[in-house]
Amino acid sequence: MADALLLVLRKIALSLGEGALEKIGTEVVEAAPIFTDFEHSMRQIEGEFSILQAFIGQVSAQKVGDKTFDAWLDQVRDVAHEVEDIIDEYAYLTVQFGESGSFFKRKFHRIKNFAAWQKFPGQISQVEARIRRLAEMRNRYGISVGELDRSKNLRHANQLSLSGSAYLTDNSEIVGNVEEIGRLTQWLLEEKQDRNLIAILGMGGLGKTTIASSVYKNEQIRMVFDCHAWVTVSQTYQVEELLREIISQLIDQRASMESGFMTSSRTRLVEVIQNVLRDKRYLIVLDDVWDKDVWLFFNYAFVRDSCGSKVLITTRRKDVSSLAVDNYIIELKTLKYDESWELFCKKAFRASKDKICPENLRYLAEKIVAKCQGLPLAIVTIGSILSYHELEEHGWKFFYNQFRWQLDNNPELNWISNVLNMSLHDLPSYLRSCFLYCSLYPEDYKIRRNTICKLWIAEGLVEDGGNGITMEQVAEYYLTELTQRSLLQVTERNACGRARTFIMHDLVREVTSSIAKMEKFGTAYGNVSITQAAHEARRLSIRRAQSLDSLASSRLRSFILFDFEVSSSWIYDVVSRFRILRVLFSYVEELPLEITILTNLRHLHVCVIRDLQQRSLDCLSATKILGNICHLKNLQSLHTVSANKDLASELGNLTQMRSLTIMNVRQCYVTELWNSLTKMPNLRKLLFFASDVDEILSFKVLNPLPNLKFLWLAGKLDGGMLPSIFSKFEKLTQLKLDWSGLKKDPISSFSLMLNLVDLWLFGAYGGEQLTFRTGWFPKLKSLQLADMEHLNQIEIENGTMMSLHLLELAGLRNLKAVPEGIKYIRTLHQLYITDMSNEFIERLQGSDNHIVQHIPNIHNFDSSDSQAVNNVIFLPYLAKKFGPGAMKYAPGK
Repeated sequence: MADALLLVLRKIALSLGEGALEKIGTEVVEAAPIFTDFEHSMRQIEGEFSILQAFIGQVSAQKVGDKTFDAWLDQVRDVAHEVEDIIDEYAYLTVQFGESGSFFKRKFHRIKNFAAWQKFPGQISQVEARIRRLAEMRNRYGISVGELDRSKNLRHANQLSLSGSAYLTDNSEIVGNVEEIGRLTQWLLEEKQDRNLIAILGMGGLGKTTIASSVYKNEQIRMVFDCHAWVTVSQTYQVEELLREIISQLIDQRASMESGFMTSSRTRLVEVIQNVLRDKRYLIVLDDVWDKDVWLFFNYAFVRDSCGSKVLITTRRKDVSSLAVDNYIIELKTLKYDESWELFCKKAFRASKDKICPENLRYLAEKIVAKCQGLPLAIVTIGSILSYHELEEHGWKFFYNQFRWQLDNNPELNWISNVLNMSLHDLPSYLRSCFLYCSLYPEDYKIRRNTICKLWIAEGLVEDGGNGITMEQVAEYYLTELTQRSLLQVTERNACGRARTFIMHDLVREVTSSIAKMEKFGTAYGNVSITQAAHEARRLSIRRAQSLDSLASSRLRSFILFDFEVSSSWIYDVVSRFRILRVLFSYVEELPLEITILTNLRHLHVCVIRDLQQRSLDCLSATKILGNICHLKNLQSLHTVSANKDLASELGNLTQMRSLTIMNVRQCYVTELWNSLTKMPNLRKLLFFASDVDEILSFKVLNPLPNLKFLWLAGKLDGGMLPSIFSKFEKLTQLKLDWSGLKKDPISSFSLMLNLVDLWLFGAYGGEQLTFRTGWFPKLKSLQLADMEHLNQIEIENGTMMSLHLLELAGLRNLKAVPEGIKYIRTLHQLYITDMSNEFIERLQGSDNHIVQHIPNIHNFDSSDSQAVNNVIFLPYLAKKFGPGAMKYAPGK
């Protein structure tokens, strides 16, 4: 809940700091009372919200499962949303009020919005009254900071934790993790004399506690140690209680009671444990550890001697697991499918002699197991529930179709939600909203680092780092923290080991999506009519839509439409209702004039993809925007816009721009456009397309863009030479040149870009030979060379491109032989051969095959083969951009 307040507080501070009166000028003195009253009221509300945020942070840990407190929080959230609406509307109207232009245009907007201004005093009075009622309700129902009932919280936490371990108490039913259990057993039995700390790391429900329990109860292991203790730490712990629990397991309980240990101070308890453990070989398990600080006490209490003692901790957090030195860390992963199936059958069909799935249920059972995505807790819980069902198709089909509802409402499945929810409850306010935003993506979606960071920033979810730290760096820190908390899994890394894409476990997404919808944060839909969409949602994502005409929510901050087959006419019907929209992501060919008055807009991603292979100059089509997009001075990301005279002269107004695509560029615009780009200090990504293949672009005497990391430059370059500014792109990691008309081998120039990870040259060079020298491109992961009609030789020396993972050769009709140097690139995993000559294909499969025999995946197809393009280009494109689940929505699927 505190995350909603944090976002509103941030917006209040921003709105007060911008100084509305200064922004709108002195011409509208008659409006001054409105602004001063607004700012005064907002400062009072800011103070109330700050106190509410502190109060909620202080008591929320005590009120887990308290329905009265949860209901009160819902009321607080509604008030916070109401204030956010007022602030965003205020920001929108302020820009409209202070708009430059003709006298009549300014008067028109002020008259048009007069009614909206008049509503503010009443809305603020209503908010202030609701805040007073919140305080009254808090007192009336006894919601206060009281003495924490530690025993109650410990029991509650222990029940949650033990629920995750009780489902597999019999070691014979443990499936998978054979290697991990073996390694753990070896570490516990090894003769290392120093006390050793071992950690088991993984997301909730993976079976960390189960595996720890299996080795803890193993008689072979227990015999090695003189004494043992197991304590569940949990999120809400009290050190004294944990120390007393350990003492009660290490010595006779009656003796501990008679000695008065149960009422001793923390210092005395530590001394008792030290005396008991001294000169003994002990095994102590600290289960479900969430905080590194707890180890400060245990580290002192657990004697460090030379008896070979072991301490085993289980945790979801990587920073906690890092306490285990010398890589004594077991990181659990989800089960493989065959292991998941075996475990499910053991539970769901335990009544049958062979525990085999009946043939009539196999299809549904496989879909249910796939839905669990290898999470043991879900597999066991769902399998156990289904074991009580009749073995008939109708009941199982009903369960599968109602899976989301079952997860939210079936009390027998509460443990799954509870265990997964614990990670969400543990998130600080600044991370919680960011994680809820991730649930807007479809299932199995690959979340791209650059994209999610831009969306978080656009939504105002990222704090200003200050001291030269960019908001992108702060956002990446948030992503790192979410992965270290086992809430997101890294699926792809770049050459430097930096995470590039992430995925959220589907069950985690289901639980998080339910919370996001309940809290009116946002709603994600798969394949629905928009009439079913929740109108209270503040963020909306739709995988596939039947109709968008009735979309009427005026509260939307983000609208994300993944369906690229929907007619773009819907935007004309609804854009006027998107007054406070910050993020618009869709595939449309035209935007109405009204888009230029959405002054809160930060992220505008609208384009039409013509060529998925991206081999033609018109592979992307610029969305037609009626009006001057440069009025949207808050824009941070814009894809795509068509160049014209007005854009060239006014683009520099968009100083917050971070990512930009400009199409249809003519030479007469280049200098002015480029000078505008130099006014964008945060610009990281640029796509710059000439108007046609004959348009010659000159970049002479232009200043570099020092922070650029991605550049896609399409069009013929003046003189057939690389511009000198290319030598200044020191941070560039991705470069694509299309139809550049280069006359000289450009590879030596590119080799100076030491951070280059991806290089694409499509029709860029008119010469006959490209040469890659030893030592060049140490970080290059992907190289794609296409449609260079005169190229007949590619020289690759030993020691170049030593990290290359993917190589694509396409449409190089004069290249007759497989480049000999490919054999030196032992890291190559993928080789794509497209539209190559028959002679090249014959040699690839014959005399030159030895050159590529070390490459595990070689794909050879012709782009005229629609089925091959679909399988090799289109479906993988969908999977890469939207995740594997997107392929079921592909046309013809």
